[in-house]
Amino acid sequence: MITSLRSRFGRLSNADVAVLLIELAILLGACGFVAVAVGVKTGVTRNIDDTLLRAPRDAEDLSRTRGPAWLEEVARDLTAIGGIAALSLVTAAVSGYLLISRKYGALAFLLSATLGGLVLSAVLKERFERPRPEVVPHKSMVMTSSFPSGHSLNSAVVYLTLGSLLAGLSHQRQLKVYFFSVALLLTFLVGVSRVYMGVHYPTDVMAGWCAGLAWALSCGLIARRLRRRGLVERVDQ
Repeated sequence: MITSLRSRFGRLSNADVAVLLIELAILLGACGFVAVAVGVKTGVTRNIDDTLLRAPRDAEDLSRTRGPAWLEEVARDLTAIGGIAALSLVTAAVSGYLLISRKYGALAFLLSATLGGLVLSAVLKERFERPRPEVVPHKSMVMTSSFPSGHSLNSAVVYLTLGSLLAGLSHQRQLKVYFFSVALLLTFLVGVSRVYMGVHYPTDVMAGWCAGLAWALSCGLIARRLRRRGLVERVDQ
C-alpha cells in the first residue's frame, strides 16, 4: 500500500504516507462512531443487536451460554483485562518505568492519553444514557450505561498507546506491526467478551472500538509532533 501511494505521491516519504494512513484511520473511526450512534438512536440496529446477543446463549435457557463450561470462565478473564483495575495496573507499571527512566514527556503523554480516554468514555456514556441489554441475563456486574462500551473504548486507548510506545523500542517494521497487532487483538477480545457476557450490545462495542481507535491514534499523532520538537522522548533512547 505504501509503495502504491508513493507512486502516486512521489514526493512523500514513508513517514508521510504513514501519517496519511493514520489520519485516514482516525477519520474512519470518527465516522464509524457517528454511523453506529445514529443507528442506535433511530433503532435501526436493535434487531441485529438482539439477535447477536442471543447467538451464544442456549435458545431454551438464555441464562446458559453455549459451548464448554470453561469458555464462560475464559470470557470472564478476557473481559477483566479491559476493566479499570487491569488497565490501571498496566498503565501504572509502564508509568513507573518511564518515571525511573526520567522520560517525563513520554510519561505525560501516556497519562494524558489514558486519562483522556476515561473522560471521553464517561462523557459519551452520560450523553447517550443507553440502558443495558435486557435480552439475556448478565454474566458480569455493571454499574454504568451501555453506550459506548467503556471496556472496548478504554482497552483500545490503553493497549494501542502502549503498542505505540513499544513500537518505539525497535526500528524493525515487523516488530512494530507485531506490537500493534497484539494491541488490536487484545482490544478485539475484550469487546467480544462483553457481548458474550451479555452486558453490552454489539453496537456498544463497535462504537467503543471506533472512538477508542480515533482517540488513541490522534494522541499518537500529537505525540509524534511533540517528539520531533524534543518534548516527548523516545522510549528506546
